[in-house]
Amino acid sequence: MSLPLLLASSSTYRKQLLEKLQLPFERSSPEIDESIRLNEDPSDYVERLAIEKAKALSDAFPNHIIIGSDQCAVLEIDNKDTRKQQILGKPHTIENAVKQLSDCSGKKVTFLTGLCCFNSQTGKALSIVEPFTVHFRELTEVQIRRYIQQEMPLDCAGSFKSEGLGIRLFSALEGRDPNSLIGLPLIALVDLLEQMDIDVL
Repeated sequence: MSLPLLLASSSTYRKQLLEKLQLPFERSSPEIDESIRLNEDPSDYVERLAIEKAKALSDAFPNHIIIGSDQCAVLEIDNKDTRKQQILGKPHTIENAVKQLSDCSGKKVTFLTGLCCFNSQTGKALSIVEPFTVHFRELTEVQIRRYIQQEMPLDCAGSFKSEGLGIRLFSALEGRDPNSLIGLPLIALVDLLEQMDIDVL
């Protein structure tokens, strides 16, 4: 018999996504330090946090498959001499959201989602990083402020909700699973669960 599933997240977005698979699961919120380390690559950062979130609940749930996930948005900034990556977090305020979306106007942003499935009974952990890229239209400040007032995406990395009105901000989407934008790449999750001997079909 398969071990029960546990979603290591308090996010209602991730909960709603996992419910799409119609698999029974429990949910609990892990307490970890989510600070990025000095010179840590964004991809390494989200994978590390996904693993840490899953393992943080292993003592309380010793006989589960624990699903951990974390995400960041990365804006590529090209100057004449340098190319750097700017990590976009949750804006929390309207003015921060205006700045984020202004910075993204006409550019591409890559969402990196770290995903881990951890068997707390055996200690086996599988993890991946799923990329998904959005290409932004050229946006005016008036358009940006109108969008923010309509949707108030202040708890969303990158300052938009792709499952809602945020789709109007984009010229193109690039990736295998748009669920990644919301916070849980379901295609990759099904792959990992099958490797954990859980029949999802």
